[in-house]
Amino acid sequence: MRQGIKHTIKKKSTYFLTLTVVGWIDVFTRKNHKDLIIQSLRYCIQNKGLNVYSYCLMTNHLHLIVNTNHPHELRDTIRDFKRHTTKQLIAQIKNEPESRREWMLDIFEMAGKANARSKTYKFWKTSNHAIELINEDFTWSKINYIHNNPVKEQYVSKAEDWLYSSATNYHELDALLPEVHCISSMLKSV
Repeated sequence: MRQGIKHTIKKKSTYFLTLTVVGWIDVFTRKNHKDLIIQSLRYCIQNKGLNVYSYCLMTNHLHLIVNTNHPHELRDTIRDFKRHTTKQLIAQIKNEPESRREWMLDIFEMAGKANARSKTYKFWKTSNHAIELINEDFTWSKINYIHNNPVKEQYVSKAEDWLYSSATNYHELDALLPEVHCISSMLKSV
């Protein structure tokens, strides 16, 4: 069942999440924006008990397979991640070279005004499409889906060539986020 993370997450379960930019805006075409997401994931791993088993940052969304260590709660960690990255990404868009600045800020501001919880800008959609991983086959189907997302979009021909993905970890290559916990040293295919 696809619902918001707040309503569906059970304690200490592992989830497949999709965090989506409002309006499906292709924000993550700029290196500085992508690097901010990697840095923020690393911070959550080091300070908020986040365990990342798989991820892929696409141009307008982020797929994750994650859980948290006690005493941290996944919903709180993801909420904080989204809040922090929203502030930082908006600041980057405002202050660094960005040809789409006004257009993007207008959309984020309109989304913020339409949401009672937002004060100014809303960057991420509210729902995270949380899906609990229930068995090994289902988990591997989600890992393969995540890793093959850039291949399906024809950004790369092999999953491990997409730098902003844990496919590099699973293929034992240099990874931007070496803290990823690979579920198995053996690669499985769908």
